[in-house]
Amino acid sequence: MIHSDGFRPLDRQECLRLLAKVPVGRVVYTRQALPAVLPVNFALDTDASVVLCTSAASDLVRAVDGVVVAFEADDFDAGSRSGWSVVVTGRAAVVTDPAEHERLLRTGPHSWMPMHDGVFVRIEAGMVTGRELTGLPEPG
Repeated sequence: MIHSDGFRPLDRQECLRLLAKVPVGRVVYTRQALPAVLPVNFALDTDASVVLCTSAASDLVRAVDGVVVAFEADDFDAGSRSGWSVVVTGRAAVVTDPAEHERLLRTGPHSWMPMHDGVFVRIEAGMVTGRELTGLPEPG
């Protein structure tokens, strides 16, 4: 169903399918009591959680470990004025299980930034929402 505003809501499965197609998203969290947004490369894990790799000493790890965050990714085509946006909201946690860490070293995302102390952060897919913008004609 397409709403008159040009947006179509996406169900959970559609959202996850679209997330798997893009390599970069944004983590939305709180830093010093203010909203912060950080672009990151990521991967979806087998349980639909968002996984990213970052430095163990990063400000991001200290800010998100054990708290609820949002993760957003999207894709748009300016020419056709269409695209989609997906938001995953859930608890973020540093992966501490050694076996899980080893598995993610093989299968998980690899940071685009060089690092020697990488850790994986998992964002549970507690709430997954999205919407698609259908191509609308240009005004006037």
